[in-house]
Amino acid sequence: MRHDSIRPGTPATVRGRPFTKGNPGRKPGSVNHTTLVAAAFRKGEAEALKRKAVEAALAGNALLLKFFAERLYPRERLICLQLPAMEFADDGVEALGAVVRAVSEGKISPSEGAALASVVKSYGEAIHLADVVKRMDKIEAQTNGSAVDA
Repeated sequence: MRHDSIRPGTPATVRGRPFTKGNPGRKPGSVNHTTLVAAAFRKGEAEALKRKAVEAALAGNALLLKFFAERLYPRERLICLQLPAMEFADDGVEALGAVVRAVSEGKISPSEGAALASVVKSYGEAIHLADVVKRMDKIEAQTNGSAVDA
């Protein structure tokens, strides 16, 4: 089923020509702003453009201020939290307890605690899966060994 128009009864627009009659659109050979900036970088004017951008940001250009702030200051901070060693899947309970304590004491934010809990959970699942594989290998070895002996 083909839908030529958004609402029933309205004429379909011709693809590639959304302009009103008499409006030819962009002139052939014209380039957009992004292309001009990229060409300037290639011509060795990168330093001048960087200086100009910093000057505009310092003069109060909000978009440039945001641009530089996002690149200078990371959104996430590094967290130093001592978690117990996880050798078995059950050790994840103790590690999650340490994460919950850190959140409740205000050492880390709840969103940071959720991210850490996700890492602990994934690591615990990996340990559990590795343990299951070892058990399966052991059972297969015992099964194959007893079939050879019989």
